[in-house]
Amino acid sequence: MISRKPRFTCAVRENKSTPLFPNFSKAVFPKNASSPRSGEIIDVAKRPLILASGSPQRKKLLKQLGVRFRIIAPNVDESSTQRRPDRLVAILALRKARKVAAKHPGSLVLGADTIVVHRGKIVLKPISRRNSAEILETLNGSWHRVYTGVALIDAKGKAWRGVAVSRVKARLLPKKSLARFIGRHMDKAGGYAVQDKNDPFIERIEGPLDNVIGLPLTTVKRLLRSAAKARG
Repeated sequence: MISRKPRFTCAVRENKSTPLFPNFSKAVFPKNASSPRSGEIIDVAKRPLILASGSPQRKKLLKQLGVRFRIIAPNVDESSTQRRPDRLVAILALRKARKVAAKHPGSLVLGADTIVVHRGKIVLKPISRRNSAEILETLNGSWHRVYTGVALIDAKGKAWRGVAVSRVKARLLPKKSLARFIGRHMDKAGGYAVQDKNDPFIERIEGPLDNVIGLPLTTVKRLLRSAAKARG
């Protein structure tokens, strides 16, 4: 069990612009785009690395870094009085990582949390088909932001956190077309899945594309490098 509270360091933001191409696979997974540039990441990940998430999308993205890891999905209370989206995702990502780290001392634990923000209001995962319809109708044809918080806890309980932000433009669809997506992605913030090639709901993305999917790899690499430097 980790007895002391993690010390927070390293807040990260990303502002790169990435257009959404018709061929989504080329936009999300460009050749060698996420390969480590040095041995730092591989070295720090020689310790057991745990991804504190049950998301298949996060699993696929993390695999691109070439590190070995296992998955343990924590059951955590995601309620919070925090209304600032950047702070909220950082808090929830850390909460997930701490829950797993407490049961697996000596491991590196990576947690993540993603939310959608539309006109200042936080949009979470749909809780029903009716709620899914309401969310999609709200986002239809408009811009919104996607925030993903990432937290890494090392074997000594030290924590690093980062937040990535992307602007997303939803395509304006007629009600008949929009109805096809209702209830389709109940496990995702905003009720849509940008990685779904058959899902034309999203028209454009400005910012990290992998952030919208749920795990900004540039942020993850920076946190892993920070942990490697701290380890010496």
